[in-house]
Parts: sequence; structure tokens; C-alpha cells
Amino acid sequence: MQEPGTPWQENLLLLDPLTSVEMKWDFVLVCDYKSIDSEEEEKRRKYMSKLEQRRFRIKKSRDGKKIFYGVRAPPDIFRKYVRLLRNPDQGTQNLNNEHVSETTRIRIVHFILYKTSIETNGKTETLDDLLKSGVFETTFPLHALDETLGKQLKQKWARWRDVIYIQPVKEIRLYFGEKVALYFAWLGWYTLMLFPAALVGLGVFFYGFMHFNTSQISQEICKANTTLMCPLCDQNCPYWPLSDTCTYAKVTHLFDNEGTVFFAMFMAVWATVFLELWKRQRARVVFWWNLYSWDEDEEELALELINNPDCQIQIHQYSYLRSTIVLLGVAVTIAILIGIAQALVIYRVVITVVFMRSSWDFLKEHANTAAVMSGAVLHYLTIVIMTKVNRVVSTHLCNLEKPRTFTERENSFTSKVFTFQFVTHFSSLFYVAFFLGRINGHPGNYVRIAGHWRLEECHPSGCITDLFIQMCIIMLLKQTLSNCVEFLSPFIGYKVRKFRDQRSRVHSEKCAEDRTMESWKDNYRLGQIHIFSLFDEFLEMVIQYSFTTIFVAAFPLAPLLAFVNNMLEIRLDAIKMTRLQRRLVPRKANDIGIWLLVLEGIGVLAVITNGLVIAITSDFIPRLVYKYKYGPCGQGETDIDCLAGYINQSLSTFRTSDFEELTQVSKSLYPNTTVCRYRDYRTADEEYNYSVQFWHIFAARLVFVIVFEHVAVCIKFIAAWFVPDVPQAVKNKSLEKKLELLLNELGEMPEENDELSHDSSPHPYRNLLEDLSLIERSTEV
Repeated sequence: MQEPGTPWQENLLLLDPLTSVEMKWDFVLVCDYKSIDSEEEEKRRKYMSKLEQRRFRIKKSRDGKKIFYGVRAPPDIFRKYVRLLRNPDQGTQNLNNEHVSETTRIRIVHFILYKTSIETNGKTETLDDLLKSGVFETTFPLHALDETLGKQLKQKWARWRDVIYIQPVKEIRLYFGEKVALYFAWLGWYTLMLFPAALVGLGVFFYGFMHFNTSQISQEICKANTTLMCPLCDQNCPYWPLSDTCTYAKVTHLFDNEGTVFFAMFMAVWATVFLELWKRQRARVVFWWNLYSWDEDEEELALELINNPDCQIQIHQYSYLRSTIVLLGVAVTIAILIGIAQALVIYRVVITVVFMRSSWDFLKEHANTAAVMSGAVLHYLTIVIMTKVNRVVSTHLCNLEKPRTFTERENSFTSKVFTFQFVTHFSSLFYVAFFLGRINGHPGNYVRIAGHWRLEECHPSGCITDLFIQMCIIMLLKQTLSNCVEFLSPFIGYKVRKFRDQRSRVHSEKCAEDRTMESWKDNYRLGQIHIFSLFDEFLEMVIQYSFTTIFVAAFPLAPLLAFVNNMLEIRLDAIKMTRLQRRLVPRKANDIGIWLLVLEGIGVLAVITNGLVIAITSDFIPRLVYKYKYGPCGQGETDIDCLAGYINQSLSTFRTSDFEELTQVSKSLYPNTTVCRYRDYRTADEEYNYSVQFWHIFAARLVFVIVFEHVAVCIKFIAAWFVPDVPQAVKNKSLEKKLELLLNELGEMPEENDELSHDSSPHPYRNLLEDLSLIERSTEV
């Protein structure tokens, strides 16, 4: 056993004085071997001496060019924690004599290690500074996967074969802490709730598939051999018959049918019900964990007092100047991201012309679709690149704010990164949904980029298929390539590091020292994590949630893809955290933090965007107006289909003699053509003004958006009111616990006629500060 103040020992087996077994080390610090006279070695000695003064036990071992330092904290630190916070870990499996869980122990030691500082040449350096300057290479807590709890997680959770089984959230909490456990609890609940949404979306898709060949609109397009459409480009582009888009029209009907409106309304309600039910589930979980009334500020102050009883409170600060600079930085970044989205628009315009002029007939015939697909792939590549840029920008903006605590820093970082990522992912989709084909002008008066290239047009079957193609490609790429990289990168890195360090071992004669050192090296070989590793997992899932809800009217299969992905994502994250990466520093939490506000904001935005998609992007409203106003049913004829003649009515007529000089139309196939058709509602007069039908459709769209959003918002509010955030059983149990606490405190108070009073509290060292804290808590109750 090592006495306080003595030099730390090198390659010496230390035993726990309380159990006489091999000591468990809280943290391991790793560095490169340097000369004993080097500046780095001097700083390491000073840092270790600081820890020794606080009666930390330290073990030093060397392996080749690496030096490992094992660190274990003294038990009095954890007794202080229990006393200050009245044993917040009660109800967990406490396997040591300090009466704190292993996750709490790691969290406390991590806090102290990063708060310990040394003085060098008049400069104060913390562990974070020493890591940045290369004095230490890395530091990490140790996995305990050879123990009972670790084996349970590896055998019953972190395996692909367990993909359909319920997650052991209790064991996850005991091993990784509350924050990680809440992430997996939320992810499991989200995946479970996706199942009914996936079934409804699949039903809507099959409804459109059943009418794949029988839709009146598709039949009219397929038979329109004599309807000549205006050229799709300016030079050497012929007129083309509308029947060429027969297959495209049938595919469009899969996603643009009567079930689309129902599904959009359903998903608006689903998003609300999902969040309300998650709030109830979260309340149950944190109550079981005895964290229902946990106070983060109190936890932070307790750790500060444990580290330094003379610490100064880190007060809240706010600077209007810094906030203004941050706001301007955010605005500039968003403007740049929107500019990148506009560059994608220009790319599609230019590449469409290139494909039109291609010598490959297939590419020439499907130039518009090929441009959309290649644009979606390019959009995905910009997402991959800008994700890294967004993180760097968010980090600098977050540092300007100077957040007070880790949670404030995390919330600030989260809000900025999500905002930038949201604009990166969805700015191009918003253009396709609401601007594509509506700002390009009309034949004879096209809107051009740099006076040369025409803006894109919607397909005669509608723009919703373009939106579907964009979403489908991005979601598939993110859920395949991104997940492969997320898993294979740490897997291959771990295998490579293990191969490099592979040595011959004699398994028959292995001492305890070898086992300890091998454990340290095994943990060192694992992939390195950073402080926001869990943030990356949340961000990935929340972006997916955005795809699943915001434009779901154009892509009813999105919940199904998300459900299948999440079933694999849970196990992928489990394998990564337990087998391929170093152990995360456990953090205490009783909710998912700012992510809940983000999810609620996405739910509101989903109502707005889905209403606009149906009203603007989809042809649902034009078909409805034609059906009851201009079609056969509107004219009193009920013996034919109400949509008969819709296609002819939705196409305007243009005289070819009015084409601009820039437009050189090929007349080799149709030399006697005098008029062509294009998708719009305009008259055939000289100025091609909007027709009366256009204004009827415009009014109907406006009314639909207002009605849809008000109805959806009302349903959301009713659902939120109908489903309480906290179950009544949890509220009643909480009241019972508070009453029991107050009765216990009342029974411990001395009677008025007692001459001698004694404190029968289970914590005999309770001081006046704790009594005042209890009185304040009782007053709140």
C-alpha cells in the first residue's frame, strides 16, 4: 500500500487495502517516453505530485515508447459526495465501500483530474492544457467488460443477433451513466413509435401502387401521343410528345394521391403523441433512478466543494457585445450555406443542358431525372464536407459566448450545430419543394441564369417526384454509407492498432501485473472518443427525425427506412461503445436536455411544411378544383370519371412563333408545328396572362394551408393536453417519498422539553448548510 506523500511506484502491484485484491484504477493517463530531464517529464512529475498531495494512488508502467499512469482516488472524496448530496446513488448497485456507483466515481475523478493544475514559469496549466501541449497524449476511464455487468452488456446487448430484443437500460445506466442510458431509452422509444408510422406509410404507398395503371391522369398522359410539349432546352431540343412521360406519371401517382393528405395529418399527430409519450416514459425512468428532483446546479457545486472547499462560485455572465458577434456569425454562416444550396441549383441547370446535348440517347431522354439524381448525390457530398466545417464554426462561436458550465456549453454547441446542419440538409429540399418550376417564367419569357441558362422546370406530372428522388437518395446514402463509415472506421482502426501491438504471450504464466498492464493497453488500443461523442449520435437521429416528419408527405416510406435503420443503429452504437471505443465518461442527467426543444420545434415545422407540400408541391389542390369546378362532375356529368380531361386543362398553349431568338427549336421531327403545350395556367393571348383557373387554384391552396395547419395545430394541442407529461402514479410516488422524508426529519428533531438533543440522522456529520437546504426543499414542496 502506498503512503500519502511518497513517490509513486513503477511496475509495482498495488492491492486495495480494504479488500486485499488487485486495485481497480479509476483513470489511466498515457504519454510518450521522454528523457527524465525533459520539460514534459518535469510537468508530469509536478502534476502527479499534486495528485499525491490529495492522497491519490498512482502507478507508473512503461510499455515500449509509451508510459501509462494508473490513478485511483482516496475514499474520503466519495464520502464527501454522499454527505453533501445525501447519497444520490441510493437504489443502484454499490459494490464499493464509498457507497457511490462506479459511474459516479468515474465522474468525480474526471472532474478532479481536469480541475487539478500546476504552476510552470508563472503560468497555470490544467490537464486540458497538458493534453493540448503534448505532455500527456490521452486519458480515459477503463472498461470493465470482464466483470459481470460488462459481460451482460457484451453478451445480451452489443450483438447483432439481439436486434429484436429489448435493451437493458438499467444495466446501461449502471455502466455508462444516466446520459447514455437516456439516449438509448429515447432511441428505443423512437424506434418503437416508428413502427405504426411505418405501417401507415407503407399502406399509403400500396394504395398508390394499387392504382399504378388505373389512374385517370396516368392513362391520359400515356395516351397523349399528339400533345406536343415545348422544348426543355434552348438549342437543338425538339418538341416531344407528352406520352413520353407515361412511366414517370405512374410513379408520381405512388406518392401523390388521396392518401397523401391523410398521411401528412397522421404524421403531424404522430409527432406530438410521440413526444408526449416520451415525456411520460422519461418521467418513469428517472423516477426509478431516483433522479426525478435531481438538481444539476447542486451537483456542480458539490463537485466544486469536493475539489476545493475554498472555491469561488462561477457566476452567470452575459455580454450583449459577444451575443451580437455570435448572432452575426450565425447569420453569415447560414447565408453561406444557402449560397451553397443555390450553387446546387445552378449545377442542376447546367448539367441538364449537358445531358440534353449528350450523344447517349438514354441520357438525353432522361436528362431531367439524371440531373436531379446527380444533384442529390452532390448534395450528399456537400453535407459530408460541411458537417466538419459546421462543427468548427460552432466551436468558435460557442467559445465566444464563454458558457459557465459544461451543460451550457453543450446546449450552445447543440443549437448552433443543429441549425447549421438543418440548413445544410434541407435548404436544397425547400427549393425543390416550393420554388422549382414556379420562378422559371414561361415559353417566350424564361428566367435565365447569367442571361443564358434557363431555370429548371417541373415535370408535367408534377414536382413532388423530384422532391421524392432528392429525399430518397439522401436518406439511403446517409443510412448506408454514413453508418458503414461510422462502424468500419473504429473497427478497422482497432484491428490495425491491435495488429501492430500484437506480441507473443505466454498464457500459462501470467502474473497480476501483466493482467493490469494488458488491460490498460487493451483500452488504449480502442478508438478515441471526445467530449461530444454522444452529441454526434443524438444529432444523427434528430436529423433523421427531421427527414421522417418534415417532408413525409412527399416520401411516405421515410418512417419505414428510419425504422429499419434504427433497429441496426442501436446495436451498432452498442458494439461501438462496448467493443471498439474507449469508455465514455459517465454523466448524470434526468432528461435529454435541449434536444427535446429541438424535437418540438421540428414537430411544429413539420405541420407547416407538409401543409405547404400538399398545397403547393402536390397536384392535389389543382385536381380538387378541376374535379368540382371545371371537370365533368363540376358540370353535372356523373357518368364519366370526374378527372377526365384534367391533363389537357392543366396545360397552357404557346405559339411557336413567339419563341425568343435565343431559343433555336429543332423542326426536323415536327416541321409544321405551330403551337406547343407547357405546364401552367395561362391564357393564349398575346401577353400570356394568368387564367381565371389559376386564381381559383391559388385561392384554394391558400384556404387549404390555413385550414390544414389550424386543424393540425389544434389536434397537436389537444393531444398534448390529453396525454399528461408525467404519469399520475409517478406524481403520487414522488409525493409519498417527499412525505416520508419530511416525517423522518420531523422524527429526528428534539422535543421542546428535552434538555439534551442528539442528531439521529443517518449522516452524523450533517451541518447547518444541509439543514437549510432541506428546509428550502420542504418549502418548495
